[in-house]
Amino acid sequence: MCGIIGYKGMDNASEKILQCLKRLEYRGYDSWGIAIQADKIHVIKKTGKISDISIKDLNLPESSVGIGHTRWATSGKPTDKNAHPFISVNNSFALAHNGIVENYEKLKNELIKKGCIFESETDTEVIVKLIEEESKSSLDFITAVKKAFKMLNGRNSIIILKNDSEIYAARNGSPLVLGFRNLGIDKNNIYLSSDVLSFAPYVKKIIVIDNNQLVHINNDIKIYDLIFNKEINYKIEDLNINIGRVDKKGFDHFMIKEIHENPYVIKQVITQDKNDYIKLTEAIKNARNVYTIGSGTAGLAAAQIAYYLRVFGGIRAISLIGGEAREYFNFFNNNDIIIAPSQSGETADVLEVLEFAKSKGTKIASYVNMPGSAMSRISDFKFMANAGPEICVMSTKIFVSQIAWGYLLAKTINSKFEEGKNNLELTINKLSDYLKNKKSMLIIRKIAKELIKSRDIFIMGKSQNLQISNEGMIKIIEGTYKHAHSIPAGDLKHYAITLIEEGVPVIVLVSNDNVKTDILNAVSEVKARGAKVIAIANENNELYDYLIKVPESNETSSIMNVTSLQLLAYYMTLELGNNVDKPRNIAKSVTVK
Repeated sequence: MCGIIGYKGMDNASEKILQCLKRLEYRGYDSWGIAIQADKIHVIKKTGKISDISIKDLNLPESSVGIGHTRWATSGKPTDKNAHPFISVNNSFALAHNGIVENYEKLKNELIKKGCIFESETDTEVIVKLIEEESKSSLDFITAVKKAFKMLNGRNSIIILKNDSEIYAARNGSPLVLGFRNLGIDKNNIYLSSDVLSFAPYVKKIIVIDNNQLVHINNDIKIYDLIFNKEINYKIEDLNINIGRVDKKGFDHFMIKEIHENPYVIKQVITQDKNDYIKLTEAIKNARNVYTIGSGTAGLAAAQIAYYLRVFGGIRAISLIGGEAREYFNFFNNNDIIIAPSQSGETADVLEVLEFAKSKGTKIASYVNMPGSAMSRISDFKFMANAGPEICVMSTKIFVSQIAWGYLLAKTINSKFEEGKNNLELTINKLSDYLKNKKSMLIIRKIAKELIKSRDIFIMGKSQNLQISNEGMIKIIEGTYKHAHSIPAGDLKHYAITLIEEGVPVIVLVSNDNVKTDILNAVSEVKARGAKVIAIANENNELYDYLIKVPESNETSSIMNVTSLQLLAYYMTLELGNNVDKPRNIAKSVTVK
């Protein structure tokens, strides 16, 4: 949710940290802050967007070491006072934090009894006070940090700038990665971040910090195991991902750019090694239970993957929502497999389920877009989306990548990898042409202008389009802040039809499949009650008031349909004047529960 960066090197730390934070802003954009060590620790922190800030605005002295933070408010409102980093009373260190201290109220009350005074509303300030208190009785600073960090409940990572120009960081749940500028460890230029995207242009090698580890950066690097309280060896890995540039490439927003990258991400799916798909499908066929899991948009991708596994793979797959999967804990064992699609690979509620299942011997397969993630590291079968960075908080291309991967995986189960690959190749070509069709885009924008006049918007789908209608609902809610409601077409008569009246817009997804007659029957029912029907289909029908015509793509028509819904949500958001790439109150990577 929040973004953390640290730098120690030969360049101007303020400038390096500012550049990295701008690349991290998609993780948190309520407020930001930077601390550097010069003659003393200097801190600047403010609410608002860091993307609007220049190096001159910082007004910080030259320094070679510092830390930074972009915040998405969890405890405490987005204010200057609640922004990170926080500085200790005696100016001996500054600290930034990603996560939630679940026991912070108890810790805070204990600290208040000891005479500590709090100036913010955040749980982060509790960590600062704990370290200050532990420093009074500890022989050295690192011992105080270790003791304080072990007191925290929940998933947390911290980064600390000491007034002797040393950096400390610790992880338990929220991600931390070290990066180095040159091919070997360049100890004169070290980066530390919650996201490799932040420093990708500047590094070739990384060290992924695992849970319950502490990093100390001085003239060299030391990593400690916090459970066994000893120094450990670390593994240096290549940063095998091409995410150096993060720009809009001529588009007005990241969202529309990323929608136009849907064909590219599908191509990345079909160019992966066939043998990797086969190995996973063998494990799936041998499993007692097959689960898919995700949260938010990734949860719908997981449900769509489960649909493909059932329909094209003949597998009895069960889809779970990350934060609602606890009731299944007693069922996981070493004969099961869980498939987890994720953009970040760090989603807290999903990781909690995977870690528990792993302890029971359950096999884990992940499909992740960010290297070095916790999800990838605990997986038995690791797939990388290689989709490039997705900066818009509303996920578009990653969802398409995930369901395309799930489709090809399901086809592989029945030895139809080549057929699935060919179908996806056709989809790539048709989708590319569709996105270039200016007439189609004008129609979508015209419909978007009409839809924003409505208070309530309904989306209706069935079978392969059921989860797609749910995803359309999410996109419209995220971007427009309007009420949208997804209706399973088969359930229309059981409850939702009471809400249909004259002029109410109903977006309907129609594919040429075995449920087309059923969905058209449902359209007839809403039409008879005065609904304004907007169809996403490959041919017109007298029941439709508006048609968003999409190319026919048979088994993969859900990909075509969700792209149209993404475009519709984009243009609605644009027409309303809302922040397209950073909708209010939501964050890109949810690393806390």
